[in-house]
Amino acid sequence: MKYSSRLVILAVAAIAMVGAGCAKKKVAAQAPPPPAPPAAAAERSQPAPQQARASTPAPAPAPAVQPRRMPNAETRAHIDTLLSRIEDAYFDYDKHTLRPDGIKALEVDSSELRDILKDYPDYKLTIEGHCDERGSAEYNMALGQERADSAKVYLVQVGIPSGQLATVSFGKEKPACDEHDEACWQKNRRVHIVADSQR
Repeated sequence: MKYSSRLVILAVAAIAMVGAGCAKKKVAAQAPPPPAPPAAAAERSQPAPQQARASTPAPAPAPAVQPRRMPNAETRAHIDTLLSRIEDAYFDYDKHTLRPDGIKALEVDSSELRDILKDYPDYKLTIEGHCDERGSAEYNMALGQERADSAKVYLVQVGIPSGQLATVSFGKEKPACDEHDEACWQKNRRVHIVADSQR
């Protein structure tokens, strides 16, 4: 009996050793494949096209389109046409208050002019104040400025931005008429609107 027990133990040990040897073979069979030849290794070292694109910085987004601050030639020509249709506003002797006919003259096309100018904040108009020949040069310069300012106040009330309206006085320096009578003097007591010369 002792002998058969030893045989059983030896048989179990032998089976265990054979099983262990097989297990080692299985592990050896699962070892990684041998290294690739040099050409294949070089191909693997090159980045994939997608990776190359990812490393390239993305192009900067296009800047937002800024609105034009100055009108193009066609719009400027249209503004000039509107200005030519706006008649000069005339004043009574030694006065700078707009008369009803002066208001009516400024009113013509001023709403269309306002609608155009609001889209071009850098485009400016100049309101010129003029006087007749009577009185000193200094007095007429001040009076011409008051006339230009009165016209500006009206145009701002219509809706033209104040910052787009400059004023200047020429006093009696640029008469529209050279005769020395009331009919001529009336033509010289005026405001005239022009496109800013610095456009």
